[in-house]
Amino acid sequence: MKYAILVYETEQDFTNRETHMPAYNAYSQALAEAGVMAGGAALHPSHTGTTIRLQNGQRNVQDGPYADTKEQLGGFFIIDVPDLDAALDWAARCPAASNCAVEVRPLLPMNQE
Repeated sequence: MKYAILVYETEQDFTNRETHMPAYNAYSQALAEAGVMAGGAALHPSHTGTTIRLQNGQRNVQDGPYADTKEQLGGFFIIDVPDLDAALDWAARCPAASNCAVEVRPLLPMNQE
């Protein structure tokens, strides 16, 4: 089953990303060597994002983060493991788990015709 490991970081973590990269590179390598890595990416800071909503048929575009939070989504890993327990084991090894938050969420299969 595929799971997303969602990595939440503080603004300070985004500012100091280069100091955290060796730990994330090692984590990515461990996922790949275990054969469970199915994808992932780091994200730019939330202020670079754009949110869109349709209201009464009109686009409403908002620059920057949607929510005002202390932690923001910084990246994600997609893993393919047998069950939630295995996904949680991998999430616990993510560098962000020791100082921020890591969310594990199962992926719904997409209808690919």
